[in-house]
Amino acid sequence: MTLTTLDTRSALVVIDLQQGVAAMQTVPHAAGDVLARSAALADAFRAHQLPVVRVRVSFAPDFADAAPGRTEATGRAAAGMPADWDRLVDERPGDLVVTKHNWSAFYGTDLDLQLRRRGITQLVLTGIATSIGVESTARSAYEHGYNVTLAVDAMGDAQEEAHRNSVERIFPRLGETGTAAEIAELLEKTRG
Repeated sequence: MTLTTLDTRSALVVIDLQQGVAAMQTVPHAAGDVLARSAALADAFRAHQLPVVRVRVSFAPDFADAAPGRTEATGRAAAGMPADWDRLVDERPGDLVVTKHNWSAFYGTDLDLQLRRRGITQLVLTGIATSIGVESTARSAYEHGYNVTLAVDAMGDAQEEAHRNSVERIFPRLGETGTAAEIAELLEKTRG
């Protein structure tokens, strides 16, 4: 893990920390720990008047707005979820909220527009699941030209191998990685 700097115009992007997703069993970091570390980072970003973006995944009841492609996976993730499964955890007034219908927070949303209007050049990512929503968003952020930092202990996955693959093989190609505490400390150094 190597963190060098945080741009003066950074934003925290919290992926899919919502009622139904946060109720999942995640590894190697439990969902409760992911929530706590993400909340601490969000507080640090807010303290420095930097944007916090809350991303949630949601679908119409008939999945008409879900990606239509054929896959080998069976069923839909939201099938059988309670009515408030997509309600964000720890949402605060002033946070930007983006609703996505795919894995990446960029595809089909106004996230890039919202960030560019604010002059954002770097994204710090947290959330669930490491290998799906977080990795897809990190790939898109990199492709959009943002500097990317990943708080690897503020994310979890259904499978430890999938989490480890993202952290060890994919993320180093997309940006810099560190713990939530290291990122908060760097934020304080660069902004304090």
